[in-house]
Amino acid sequence: VQRTAQNLEVVRVDSERQLLLVKGAIPGAKGNPVVIQPAVKKVGKK
Repeated sequence: VQRTAQNLEVVRVDSERQLLLVKGAIPGAKGNPVVIQPAVKKVGKK
């Protein structure tokens, strides 16, 4: 099952330990992979 969480803030990147610190809750179980993508929304017609 795929979940999406928007408006999360990247607090810090620790390249030495390969960590990405995110402010907010990440859906999913511990140990599962997480995919980070830019927040690009499609503009719909009115």
